[in-house]
Amino acid sequence: MVSESVYSVCVYCSASTADPAYISLAARIGTEIARRGWQLVSGGGHVSMMGAVATAARAGGAHTVGVIPKHLVHKEVADVDADELLVTDTMRQRKQLMEDRADAFLTLPGGIGTLEEFFESWTGGYLGQHDKPVVVLDPDGFYRGLFQWLDELHDRKFVPQSAMDRITVVSDLASAFTALRPDAASESSA
Repeated sequence: MVSESVYSVCVYCSASTADPAYISLAARIGTEIARRGWQLVSGGGHVSMMGAVATAARAGGAHTVGVIPKHLVHKEVADVDADELLVTDTMRQRKQLMEDRADAFLTLPGGIGTLEEFFESWTGGYLGQHDKPVVVLDPDGFYRGLFQWLDELHDRKFVPQSAMDRITVVSDLASAFTALRPDAASESSA
């Protein structure tokens, strides 16, 4: 097990897309996590973007923690190469372990599972359950519609400014890594 002092980033992303641009993005994220000497926490799957981020992080020497519920072990092809592969009974346990093991959250493009994880980490931060950075990397407007809708909810007074302030949305890798560890802004850029 890696030392508790190693900075740990939880990455939420697709376990289903085959789009090479998004697979490449995930791999670049994993490579940068390793380059910085950080630890990766992921959903424990070895497919799509989820697999790419973990494989690249390990290739660069990062410690990887995969957390997967047993009902997804075969569907998402459990990342048996993870330094730690934690198998949970439920999705709720998975998300709690991922949150507990992370110092920051990074959301990449993904589907409903990724969105659900993002909303839970964002809500937890807003409600004071954690004070960890919540960052969304949106390199090509993937989440444009979502954030237009959230801005509308804010304008209609359903989402307070303090909640909106808990999310950092960026369009490039360097900005994402700066936002993930704002206390270490002096680290070299990506």
